[in-house]
Amino acid sequence: MANESPAAGTGSAAPQPAASLSPAERSRLAQCFQHATQSVAKNIDYAIEMFSVCVAGDPANAVYLQNLLGALRIKHGGKKGGGLAALWSAGGRGGLRKLIAAGKCREAIAQGVEIIKGNPAESGSLLLMAEACGKLGFGDTQRVYLKAALDAAPADVEVNRKCADFLSSYGEYDQAIACWMRIGNAKGMSDEAQRQVAKLQVDKTIAAGEGLTGRKPAAAAGQKVEAAAEGESSQDRRSALLAAITKNPATIEPYLELADLVERDGTVEEAQKVLSKALAASGNDLKVREHIEDRQLRWTRHRLQLAEKRLAEEDTPGNRQAVEQLRAAQLKYEIEVYSARTVRYPENISWKYELAMRLKAAGNHTEAIRQFQDVLQDARRKGAVALELGECFQKIRQYPLAMRNYQTAVDSLTDREQDLRKRALYRAGVLAAGLDDIDSARKYLSALAELDFGYRDVAQRLDKLTPAKDKGAGN
Repeated sequence: MANESPAAGTGSAAPQPAASLSPAERSRLAQCFQHATQSVAKNIDYAIEMFSVCVAGDPANAVYLQNLLGALRIKHGGKKGGGLAALWSAGGRGGLRKLIAAGKCREAIAQGVEIIKGNPAESGSLLLMAEACGKLGFGDTQRVYLKAALDAAPADVEVNRKCADFLSSYGEYDQAIACWMRIGNAKGMSDEAQRQVAKLQVDKTIAAGEGLTGRKPAAAAGQKVEAAAEGESSQDRRSALLAAITKNPATIEPYLELADLVERDGTVEEAQKVLSKALAASGNDLKVREHIEDRQLRWTRHRLQLAEKRLAEEDTPGNRQAVEQLRAAQLKYEIEVYSARTVRYPENISWKYELAMRLKAAGNHTEAIRQFQDVLQDARRKGAVALELGECFQKIRQYPLAMRNYQTAVDSLTDREQDLRKRALYRAGVLAAGLDDIDSARKYLSALAELDFGYRDVAQRLDKLTPAKDKGAGN
């Protein structure tokens, strides 16, 4: 056999994100959420239990968490838990730390939910739950836990430090600076706070020049805000929208426009709160849920862009870890969204294609194959999908199936898809060489060399496949 193994040339596997929810589990949690939202005004304890089930079942869902915290505020008001609740909180924090140290972050979050049900202002537990979400790559819920900890203990040094680190990692420099300013007068914190504020101000200036701050430009926040009446200030418009919501809380459009406005002038977190209220007001309406999903997809991509920019400027272990976590979180969320949409719209080939691409990136090649095979019915995608199928089959060591799909890709891809055609020729040639089919390997790699002799290592591979007598013929 030639030096290449059949699996050669496929690249390394992408990091695996946390497992996605099954459609059945997602549906069950959505029903629990709907029951909870309908019960808040009637039976707050039942609503809290249902919201708790949702948060423990899907710890990446910020909407579930925001509603749980909101229900706890209704029940407890501004009072902090005391007596047995305080003792339980103090003892529970040790258990959370042990679970997180053991890598059992989901269990830590579920246990933490039980703690904050009795004492929602327990900042130590909220910080630990934020840490668990961070380790799982759940940036949206990590943000919510950190904000809840800051609301509970606005002068706490550790809370502000954690919040500042998180906010700066997402390019929200003004908010991070505010955290350091709050604790600048705490004992022993003056010098560190001044250094961090100075650094963040420099980072903010650099990021603003690149258009990568945590605030969104007006064009990204939607068109309705731009269509507001001439001369109407942002604050006036916000007041008008709030009045409209108060007058008719079941009408969804004012919520969505307000979210656009808040996202443009404020932060993503503020916009998330508005959208959470819209979802509750709509009774978990599908259109509103998909609107929120689309925004979350855009936000996760923006956060990853920020992290990649920071890594390019400063290659540190912390920045590398942040990029890896955000990539895994983005991939996980995209899989969940596209998986849900393929169930809702089974005839929509585009959603299946998007899901298949994400499953392939996550290393779930068997499920990706199933989705890609459904997409093959779209003749316009035949060549590109056959190439993706070939790579998936090669990953699971089904080499004859991989080769057949590579051949289909080579035959189907046109000159307008030259980059994909070159990749298909390369894959087919490398696999054929690994399977000792030297004639086929030489055919595919020669065709590739005619298109692009500098493509990857095609020249070296062809040289290895050329018999010694042929090499000497040109001397």
